[in-house]
Amino acid sequence: MNLTAVVFAMHRKHIAIAFAASVALFPYRAVGEDWATVQALFQERCVACHSGEFAPLGLRLDSYSNVINGSENGPVMLVDAVEKSPLVQRITGLAEPRMPLDGPPFLTDDQVNQVTAWIASGATGPDLNSPGATEAEPHDPFADGRVTYDEVSAIFGRHCIECHSDNSRYDLPPEGLRLDRYQSVVAGGDRLVLIPGNAQASEIIRRIEGLASPRMPFDGPPWLAPEEVALLRNWIDGGALSSDGIAAPVPVNGRVRMRGILTSPTEIDGAEFTITESTRVDDQPRVGRAAEMRGRVDAIGRIVADRLRDR
Repeated sequence: MNLTAVVFAMHRKHIAIAFAASVALFPYRAVGEDWATVQALFQERCVACHSGEFAPLGLRLDSYSNVINGSENGPVMLVDAVEKSPLVQRITGLAEPRMPLDGPPFLTDDQVNQVTAWIASGATGPDLNSPGATEAEPHDPFADGRVTYDEVSAIFGRHCIECHSDNSRYDLPPEGLRLDRYQSVVAGGDRLVLIPGNAQASEIIRRIEGLASPRMPFDGPPWLAPEEVALLRNWIDGGALSSDGIAAPVPVNGRVRMRGILTSPTEIDGAEFTITESTRVDDQPRVGRAAEMRGRVDAIGRIVADRLRDR
């Protein structure tokens, strides 16, 4: 066993000890009503990713019946061996990647105990015969005529933050891009990935549709479903609204790079840009051929080309 393996094994042992200490500090409580507490926790920290038909591994945590159904790999809770439950292993860090994927912060000891206590008490569910008790209804993000960040954040959670977050598979997120929070998505990484009001020119859309390389998510196919792409497009074209409904600011002087097919003298893959007297044009780029444009966003949101060249 090499040194790295020894260190990793010690790390897992320390986590296991810490988990055991946590259980000792917060002993299991055999209270059937604990589902209400666990449900609120899932709603707060889990269902952004683990809901809907595109939930990772099919694991939906948005209703009691879906939690009991588990994932494509089987049950996620083991009542007779709580500490071995895949759900518990992920939220304590005994299995990677640790959940929630947008952590840190991860769940507190008390929150972990809420889940483990509920499982140990039999993972009892709600009394659906009580007044007002129902399973969750699907949410329609288009119902009010606008799309906000909280209605697209699950897409980033399902497909992107495994790499593009501080809790990713890499030491640092690729290209410095974090997609686990609204402010990070709007800010971009080494360059802009989102231009409010202009989905066609936004790198996020170009990558998930395969107009820019490499296509994302990096481990695809499968790629994003058409309805997920449509929702992201609607969100960006609508101003990239925050969860509070506030439009993202124009990223003045933000850097933009597009490589693709010149679909008109001032368009790449249908995304418009402006050529000025200061634009450097090299190699006589022609419509219908590959080209590269580098530019910046001006005060009114236009992309002004600094350089255009044949590729």
